[in-house]
Amino acid sequence: MTPRAIPELTELEHVIEAGRDHLQTRVVAEVDGGPAGRFPIYAIGLGNPGRDAPAIGFFGGVHGLERIGTDVVIAYLRYLVMRLRWDITLHRQLESMRLVFMPLVNPGGMWRETRANPNGVDLMRNAPLDALERVLPLIGGQRISARLPWFRGLQNGAMEIESQALCEIVATELLVRDFSIALDCHSGFGVSDRIWFPYAHTRAPLPHLAEIHALKEVFRLTHIHHPYIFEPQSRQYLAHGDLWDFLHLRACRTADRVFLPLTLEMGAWLWVKKNPRQLFSRQGIFNPRIAHRQQRVLRRHLSLLDFLSRATCSHRLWAPRGEAREQQHAQALAQWYR
Repeated sequence: MTPRAIPELTELEHVIEAGRDHLQTRVVAEVDGGPAGRFPIYAIGLGNPGRDAPAIGFFGGVHGLERIGTDVVIAYLRYLVMRLRWDITLHRQLESMRLVFMPLVNPGGMWRETRANPNGVDLMRNAPLDALERVLPLIGGQRISARLPWFRGLQNGAMEIESQALCEIVATELLVRDFSIALDCHSGFGVSDRIWFPYAHTRAPLPHLAEIHALKEVFRLTHIHHPYIFEPQSRQYLAHGDLWDFLHLRACRTADRVFLPLTLEMGAWLWVKKNPRQLFSRQGIFNPRIAHRQQRVLRRHLSLLDFLSRATCSHRLWAPRGEAREQQHAQALAQWYR
């Protein structure tokens, strides 16, 4: 590939240009791609910047092989930019909330076609946080070598520049508010689309379990035929160094602050099942390789991202309080932690 030959990065820059009158865009960091040059990590803001407004962040491309996550986030950003040209209801919605986008967190890994960044570090194993319970060998994160998958980085070393960029945006755009949601888009696990929530470092429930369950119920009642499995990530596996666990624990230091980090884990093995030849391609294991399937995936998840934006804006109408919160917490324990 030639320098900067990342189609997703080119597409993102086109969308930024199309929405330049409404978007607040900055390069949070640059990644050294060696012979490929330097890649920017963009953060895009939209809507009310005031800290009294709720906010939602959309993230993708944390793993360089999972291009479809970046595609989903860019598609939603483009959808909003086009609507801003004619939709007065969207303008009114943005007066009372903030949207943040980091569609391509790991451009160096995407250029190299690797899960890890150019230093061989798996960014989702890179936070300074150890699992409290036993993890699976390698997949749970390892410090043996960057030549092996799921490398966490050096012991006591600084987080990678990409991880720092993500944490900076979350800290300055989301964690300064009383209510916020994050959605990180991934692929490659199972045959079903899942929405995971923390924790990955322990099987213990997170403090905002009631809010997660209430959000799930609102979504279920609104989209009664939705395809998603809601569950804590710990149901599938535990891991060291999860960035969202790290950031959620940081948010919990402030009393009454609600931060709900979610992961959309697209069931990539369904694409392999329909097209077994994808097994012979690293890209094919994590992404739909046939054009009409990719278009279907982008359409499929648009309603989820739009729902989460609206739910963030209207959180005071559904987020439980008092006795209702206790009931939601009890129902969540019964459903996910029996």
